[in-house]
Amino acid sequence: MSAIATGSPAPLAAVLDLPQPYLLFLGDAADQAFAKTAYGLRDWAPDRCVGEYACPDAGVSIGLPALSPRAAQARGAKAVVVGVANPGGVIRDCWIAPLLEALEAGLDLISGMHSKLEATAVLDDAARRLSRRLINVRSPPPGIPVASGRKRSGLRLLTVGTDCALGKKYTALSIAHAFKEQGLDADFRATGQTGILIAGSGIPIDSVVSDFVAGAAECLSPDAAAGHWDIVEGQGSIFHPSFAGVSLGLLHGTQPDVIVLCHELGRDRILGLSNFATPDLPEAIELTLMLARRTNSRVRCAGVSLNTSALNERDARAALLEHRDRLNLPVADPVRRGPEFDALIAACLLGSRP
Repeated sequence: MSAIATGSPAPLAAVLDLPQPYLLFLGDAADQAFAKTAYGLRDWAPDRCVGEYACPDAGVSIGLPALSPRAAQARGAKAVVVGVANPGGVIRDCWIAPLLEALEAGLDLISGMHSKLEATAVLDDAARRLSRRLINVRSPPPGIPVASGRKRSGLRLLTVGTDCALGKKYTALSIAHAFKEQGLDADFRATGQTGILIAGSGIPIDSVVSDFVAGAAECLSPDAAAGHWDIVEGQGSIFHPSFAGVSLGLLHGTQPDVIVLCHELGRDRILGLSNFATPDLPEAIELTLMLARRTNSRVRCAGVSLNTSALNERDARAALLEHRDRLNLPVADPVRRGPEFDALIAACLLGSRP
């Protein structure tokens, strides 16, 4: 990642020293949505992934070679990454034996869970006995200040969502990549454990004490050159009853010039809380902009990132066009790219070029 200009709170996210490559642990995940860390590393850091490893009753595969820890170590793996993110971020009892097997095979453990690896006594004891590292990436740095609300130089884009786990990280990474392809000065700013593992730095926003979330966002995207873009990975959703506080603090602290709304086609209920409906897209855009104007009165929505992974190519393209016409905004699937994605990128950059 490129250097950041000084003049505002110093970035607190140190570059991580992680043992690579990885064996991705899927635990006992039964739903793809909860294996997003593994999917993210597979898709955005494939050169760092040698295979996958799971409990016997796991219902998810990410399509990598299924390897035991010893087989992965023989192929050069240095660590097992916990590739799942379950509700509450807990290390489940059924994971202990597989993780111990990894330590015994000579692999370090890397986790982005809320529960710290060393808090499980048997893992801590084994790591000490075997001289293996237990690395927690979901640990915010010390010294995060309360947000100042001061307007910062540079340009910022934040991906926001109608729900959790539907494409905010993929969208931010895709936009950052597209900006760089056009020769723009742009950085992806990671705010979750998967993004941090991909980028090698960041602040895990959902682990920051609530009073300091907006301050952490300010530190993550401080003053920059006039033409520099920080593409900030969104977290949660202001519409999710469990996680709206994290999303709102990130929205206010980022002070985005541009938002891109992310939604999964067909997702009509909040993940994990089926008694709550996801919002209509116009409602989501309107409320997000209203809240974002508290710290940036000139914020605008460039368009919608629509996750069409459940559809074939023809139906996906038709859905993108239908939503574009209904919303009168660019609508694209950043994984499929194509002319729809080009239109979304152009809308993001509208008025920002010299």
